[in-house]
Amino acid sequence: MSATATDTQSTYLELSEDSGSAHKFYEVLVAGVDVTITYGRIGESGQTKTTAYPTPEKAASAAAKKIGEKVRKGYAPAVRGVRERRAVTRRAIVSSRSTARQAPVLWRFNSGAAAFGIFVGEEHAWVGNERGDVYTLTHDGAVTGRYGLPDGVKCIVADDWWIYAGCDNGKVYDLGGKVPRVAYEIAEDVDIYWLDIHDGVLGVADARGGITTVDHEDEFQWRRSAEGTDGWMVRCDNDGVYHGHSRGVSRYAARGGAPVWHTRTEGEVLFGWQEREEVFAGTSRGWVHRLRKADGSESARYRCDAAVFSCAASPDGRYVFAGDNHSSVYCFDADGTRLWKLGTGCGSAYSMQYRDGRLYLVTTDGSLVCLDASETAVRAAEEGRLPQAAEVDGSGWTAAVAGAEIESVVVGSAGAAGGIEVECVQDGTRLRVRVVSPGYDAARRVQFPKDIRVPGARYLVAEVMESGSGSFYRARGDIKRLL
Repeated sequence: MSATATDTQSTYLELSEDSGSAHKFYEVLVAGVDVTITYGRIGESGQTKTTAYPTPEKAASAAAKKIGEKVRKGYAPAVRGVRERRAVTRRAIVSSRSTARQAPVLWRFNSGAAAFGIFVGEEHAWVGNERGDVYTLTHDGAVTGRYGLPDGVKCIVADDWWIYAGCDNGKVYDLGGKVPRVAYEIAEDVDIYWLDIHDGVLGVADARGGITTVDHEDEFQWRRSAEGTDGWMVRCDNDGVYHGHSRGVSRYAARGGAPVWHTRTEGEVLFGWQEREEVFAGTSRGWVHRLRKADGSESARYRCDAAVFSCAASPDGRYVFAGDNHSSVYCFDADGTRLWKLGTGCGSAYSMQYRDGRLYLVTTDGSLVCLDASETAVRAAEEGRLPQAAEVDGSGWTAAVAGAEIESVVVGSAGAAGGIEVECVQDGTRLRVRVVSPGYDAARRVQFPKDIRVPGARYLVAEVMESGSGSFYRARGDIKRLL
């Protein structure tokens, strides 16, 4: 420890793994009977907690114990500020107004900042913007919730029942409970462009053309480097990871990352979409390529009038959609025939998703927009007949902020009823979580928030569900610590 005042001592530690996902600091400040712990990602302010002890001697002993625990996990003394905060590249479109007729907008919600993240599920549409706000809305446009994340949202992805938001700060948050919790932390040297997830395995595409995967426990799996740079596309399934970059689209084996195929595209890949048997890549030269997952061969391509920054498809593959940087959206038949082109009226689409006859967009002006993509509505729009678009009001919603304190309950209390009990255990340098309640395989690990794990602690989880592969469990819903 180094003395900073007569009765104050501080210790600053860092853990930064070259091939892993850790890039953290841990600082212990002892001032008389108070011990202040500050921790977080290097280059950020982190979270702080102060505990008072009966005597200065007990405070010093408690601090030494905490420091020893961190050193045994691989943390080492460091100088604050030597290692830098991660590089952040945000997607930028110089958006102009479309000259096409206005699309049939059913409703529009302004999130307050340029929006990249979108996911539309069975019950809700999710939107995340570069200010860190995530909102949930019904399919009819009523706001139902709001989350507050500490940095801009890169994207929102779903994995079965679980919803995750990837942020500029390198953290991926589980949005399954009332409070966002950290599920993954990406290595500091990775300038994240896009994320996707399948059965707990996260795929990360970056600025240098790298593709990295980490498992449900946030542990490094494999990394590959493409011929190109600017990885704006990554899509994952059970068999492969599909990576779009400046030189085309590459497929890697999901397990081990062995190269399977590479297909060149007309222009740099700016966005990607996937269906069961095919992937779709939108490019800087105005093309959407439709590629077979099995061998990378092209089954069709679709021509737009400007650079394609987003694309999507209907689940049956009959319709393919695209959004360009002139605030236009397109619809094509499967064979490549352009069916229509219309203007959004609220900026260019950063991302999009089609569901049940509607096309949902998030745009450069921060809007989540719901378009009626039915043939009847489109034909009417082309004739100048439009529905009255509803402007959705999201004011008055208080955000559930990431990093909020976890609630504690006494075993056997009314608050502890009806949940699943899990325990945090030390496994070498890692903290693992396993199910304690009967009826579960005690050998399987549980995907559990990283920022609330305490060795030996037990927690009450609203629900624990088996992964698709059956190899691990996932905590779902709200979490409380048992006393």
